[in-house]
Amino acid sequence: MDSSEIREKFISFYKEKGHHLVPSVSLIPENDPTLLFVNSGMFPLVPFLLGEKHPKGKRLVNFQRSFRSDDIEEIGNKRHTTFFEMLGNWSLGDYFKEEQLSWWFEFLFEVIKIDPERIYQTVYLGDESISKDNESISILKKIYRKYGIDALEGPETSGKGEDGPGVKIDFSKEKIFAYKDKNWWQRGDAIGELGGPDSETFYETDKKHDPSFGEFCHLNCDCGRFIEIGNSVFMQYQKSEDGWHEIKNKNVDFGGGLERIAMAKENLESVFETDLFKLIISEIEEMSNKRYRDDIKSFEVIADHIKAATFIVGDEKGVVPSNKHQGYFVRRLVRRAIRYAREIGIDSDNWMSRVASKVIEIYKDNYPELEKNKEFIKEELEKEGKIFNKTLERGIKEFNKLRDKREISAKDAAFLHQSYGFPIEMIQELAQERGQNLDKKGFIEENEKHKRLSRTASAGVFKGGLVDSSEKTKKLHTATHLLLKALRDVLGDQVFQKGSNINPERLRFDFSFDRKMTEEEINKVEEIVNRKIREGLPIIRREMDLNEALKSGALASFGERYPDKVIVYAIDSFSKEICHGPHVSNTSELGNFKIIKEEASSSGVRRIKAKLE
Repeated sequence: MDSSEIREKFISFYKEKGHHLVPSVSLIPENDPTLLFVNSGMFPLVPFLLGEKHPKGKRLVNFQRSFRSDDIEEIGNKRHTTFFEMLGNWSLGDYFKEEQLSWWFEFLFEVIKIDPERIYQTVYLGDESISKDNESISILKKIYRKYGIDALEGPETSGKGEDGPGVKIDFSKEKIFAYKDKNWWQRGDAIGELGGPDSETFYETDKKHDPSFGEFCHLNCDCGRFIEIGNSVFMQYQKSEDGWHEIKNKNVDFGGGLERIAMAKENLESVFETDLFKLIISEIEEMSNKRYRDDIKSFEVIADHIKAATFIVGDEKGVVPSNKHQGYFVRRLVRRAIRYAREIGIDSDNWMSRVASKVIEIYKDNYPELEKNKEFIKEELEKEGKIFNKTLERGIKEFNKLRDKREISAKDAAFLHQSYGFPIEMIQELAQERGQNLDKKGFIEENEKHKRLSRTASAGVFKGGLVDSSEKTKKLHTATHLLLKALRDVLGDQVFQKGSNINPERLRFDFSFDRKMTEEEINKVEEIVNRKIREGLPIIRREMDLNEALKSGALASFGERYPDKVIVYAIDSFSKEICHGPHVSNTSELGNFKIIKEEASSSGVRRIKAKLE
């Protein structure tokens, strides 16, 4: 059973349980300043988890492409990837723990036939205000009994999850384990946010425990013996000024990594041995004349990073390598892949195109935009490769200036790493060739300081309220509808939305247009928007079939995949778009609209930044 079958069987299984399929959305988030990339299947459903009615009903299922930039440095341990697919199912105020856990185990044990003896589960231990999740423990014991296993509860972990309970565990009998910090989920700290306990599913591999990670193994041990393959989040609490309170309409959010589920199904040692990577790894072996086993980390970095870059560049809202925002991470992925490719002897001009072609071959049926944008992807990867090779040459010249020093200092190493992309391994090798020492410990400390500053800077750029929880965000989101219609009135019907980013301070709106707007055009757009605000137009929400919505004249966001039932927001008879929350009820609530800046975003795309006063 390959990954395509697992994906199809998951969707079919939950459809049989009354779930409706919702499409995979773009990797580039809309209207959420808190995320650079969609990093989970739940992201597109946040408004509905917060209470908005979904046009497809209360039971939903999908597969969602995801990217987590935090995992870049983790690649090379056989189980981490930056890009992955999340299989997900949701209950919006419908079923809860009993059905969720029973169905998930039924899928694992009966549909794809994973050995129940290899499956373990964690639950929430509880704290001073919220009780231990004994309900899930009781349900899990009953499920295990159904499959012939008398599952005992193992020792609890009240300290750091990665440290475990600190005692020897009998994994032949103990199957359920309570952790405190590992099994509580909440989206944010704002008043009104949802939270709740989660129950994670772990698969036991054939790998033996490595004592360097601690004397005793446990489910969250970093040795790799156990690997998480799924997580059921039970959103049963809401945050108020005096703590968490249980809510009436409880939600279920489940996410399972397709790569890891496929690995578990085939009892493989690595996600990179699944069919989602086989063609890619084989191509790298052919180009390098080496085997995956010869240099696991290099192969995994190359395979993962080029796959992720292919998806981000080839997205409907594709992002190219740059020094800003999402483009920074594309550049980082590509350059890191190039460095590791050099280490295993790959230096041909078109090697990234060859790897990208294999990625596209694997995924084109489920993500047709990759095939559509194939030449663009290859062009951008090769262009970045040429730029980086020149950067490396300049870096070598900088390194040559240090040849008279006895030691490469932490500051010098950090400069080469941050300015020219030199990995520490390359600096170390070059230093050894010249008989120089390297302050590696100091470099690590210096680099960590740089990472912390970068994270702080990133948080500053993307600061703002959480989507759907800020009144200012709601107003600016509504204003984008007025802005798009005004732009089309002034510039013509060739204008379409290409992306947006909204926080409580301002909106950023990208649209298709091939030249700079004149001052007169900008003033005219601004005047139209403010006139419609003064007119006090009502905002009307309707649920419609997709074809009906499009025929009615509702505009759709560029490249967005929509379900067959959608939500349409009309601003009286002035504007009509397919969209979902948040919106105000009348334009009179918006205030005065002011365009701050109009500039180029990318080829054929302009960007407007605006605010409400």
